[in-house]
Amino acid sequence: MTVLPTRVDPGSAEHRAHREAMLGKLDELAAEHAKALAGGGPKYLERHRARGKLPARERIELLIDQDSPFLELSPLAAWGSEYPVGAGMVTGIGTIEGTECVITANDPTVRGGASNPWTLRKALRANEIALRNRLPLVSLVESGGADLPSQKEIFIPGGALFRDLTRLSAAGIPTVAVVFGNSTAGGAYVPGMSDHTVLVKERAKVFLGGPPLVKMATGEEADDESLGGAEMHARTSGLADHFAADEPDALRIARRIVYRLHWRKAGPDLDPAAPAPKYDEEELLGIVPSDLKVPFDPREVIARIVDGSDFDEFKPRYGTSLTTGWATLHGYPVGILANAQGVLFSAESQKAAQFIQLANQRDIPLLFLHNTTGYMVGKEYEQGGIIKHGAMMINAVSNSTVPHLSVLMGASYGAGHYGMCGRAFEPRFLFAWPSAKSAVMGPAQLAGVLSIVARQSAAAKGQPYDEEADAAIRAMVEQQIEAESLPAFLSGRLYDDGVIDPRDTRTVLGLCLSAIHSAPVQGARGYGVFRM
Repeated sequence: MTVLPTRVDPGSAEHRAHREAMLGKLDELAAEHAKALAGGGPKYLERHRARGKLPARERIELLIDQDSPFLELSPLAAWGSEYPVGAGMVTGIGTIEGTECVITANDPTVRGGASNPWTLRKALRANEIALRNRLPLVSLVESGGADLPSQKEIFIPGGALFRDLTRLSAAGIPTVAVVFGNSTAGGAYVPGMSDHTVLVKERAKVFLGGPPLVKMATGEEADDESLGGAEMHARTSGLADHFAADEPDALRIARRIVYRLHWRKAGPDLDPAAPAPKYDEEELLGIVPSDLKVPFDPREVIARIVDGSDFDEFKPRYGTSLTTGWATLHGYPVGILANAQGVLFSAESQKAAQFIQLANQRDIPLLFLHNTTGYMVGKEYEQGGIIKHGAMMINAVSNSTVPHLSVLMGASYGAGHYGMCGRAFEPRFLFAWPSAKSAVMGPAQLAGVLSIVARQSAAAKGQPYDEEADAAIRAMVEQQIEAESLPAFLSGRLYDDGVIDPRDTRTVLGLCLSAIHSAPVQGARGYGVFRM
């Protein structure tokens, strides 16, 4: 074994300071997560329970296997917007009767489960995960349909939800809808387009138009039950495949449906005998400096997440600001690319391109650990070919077909974010630590660039430059970019799949690797033209 050594001293003042800063960020994160967990608040939760209904997360808890983990995705969706944190929906990956599934659940305590623009984005991301990883999709439905004041942002793109359900089915990936309450208008197509449906007695209401709309459109008098009740759909329309007596019964039936799928994943399960890292995961809290300008050794992170801290480094003496190498994580082989000193030079770019090709040749998933300020700039580097070498790395990432996982540990700026497989390059999963920041460039650099451009413009016009106004603008821009670089802001826009506690990194990655291996893992055998 090639066990990584460590230089981390948990008792040092530096480590303790980094740890305290990280714990402070985790406390802030917990406060934001609590908003999502609270749903619509005590008043609406109490009213929901008084109707004999379970909250969304309790439904999920009864659905998945007892004591099994649930990897919640996008819990901060809509953060910083006018809509509630969490976007009125819970999504994630859980195990049902031994089968890993994507699960979505409307939260009816939040505006009756109505879908806003962020709900839509969150649901579409869950569908994407189900399709790319060949995971059955189980939808726990109780929604009043679109949040009508925001319909202009929902109606046109919202059709993708129904498209996805049919594409999943066409790809042989099972879809299950369990309807607990309203599933009206466009929402009626969720059970209508799912492979398997379960409707709850006297609770489920599935119709294209409710009694008021029917009255307005046709003059016909009708009640909820005759229009779209579970009994009617079970006996008359045939929409209901299964008629449930109550919510626990509906979840029991859903579990039996998944059991009868006899679903087989393409790859192996997690290896329960995989050796744990040699070093304490608790030490991850003190590795990333609070000042991201200060470099840290990513091998210290790798040593605390891979099996047995065993890591075979690739080209360790070449392109040293990017660490690359091979390891296993919960028994799954992975190739790891981790930024060391932040900046990517030509050597690092070429090294990364070769390493990515090797991983594809051997059908090994790739893990990108971000801490980069981007590709190096300057006359020497431009003349040395940094553009074509950076493009070579981005080409390799773009055309790689093995699954990619990304974790933003520190900085993830500029085209370095792209080269390290940022969201636009479609990693299967992307998570951030509370210490992460991502933007076109650092706040001070961006404000400085704008200042230089403004100075040059004033000089070209022969006008005096207002230094006082410049200082105020720079401060304002720095504050804006700093706020827009933070994990909660980016996670709120679904630019990642969640902000995680560094100590949970190994577990989260293991769950993701297991989900990824539900589909075949196959590397690319061809690439676009590399500019040499």
